[in-house]
Amino acid sequence: MFTYCPSCASTNIRFEDAHVFKCPDCGFVYYHNTAASTALIIDSGNSIMFVRRGKEPAAGKLDFPGGFVDPREGAIDGLIRECREEIGWTPERGALSLFASFPNVYPYKNIVYNTCDLFFSICLDIPPEKMEKMFSPQQKEIASIVFAGYDKINLDDIAFDSTRAAADLYLKLR
Repeated sequence: MFTYCPSCASTNIRFEDAHVFKCPDCGFVYYHNTAASTALIIDSGNSIMFVRRGKEPAAGKLDFPGGFVDPREGAIDGLIRECREEIGWTPERGALSLFASFPNVYPYKNIVYNTCDLFFSICLDIPPEKMEKMFSPQQKEIASIVFAGYDKINLDDIAFDSTRAAADLYLKLR
């Protein structure tokens, strides 16, 4: 991430313990901590809604709506904001349940971010064909919305390790 120390421009900067940059010349220390991310599993009672990613990383793969939690934002607030931005729909705060959390890596523009991905779930007693009309995907990030029956989900089509793990666990518990 750093070739030169951001403080003194030394080339002696080191990356230690997989999360901290240290400069022995000036004492600069930067912790590259884990980023928080949220995602929402939307269940219609017999199928799960996915978004098909419209951009890298993993363009064309399936994912759940969600994204990074912004600074000074709680996980639920971040999830609600991301759903509003990505699919044009605001889930009811009280209907959200924390389902699972998994670590992940998110490569973006030559930087690998370690993430702690929080998966929430919501069950909407609405058939997928009616539910589709509730959502308006953001064109630059979301290629399409996909509803997949529980028995039709191919975990290999899912974008990230953490999302595959969450989908797999969710299906096993259904």
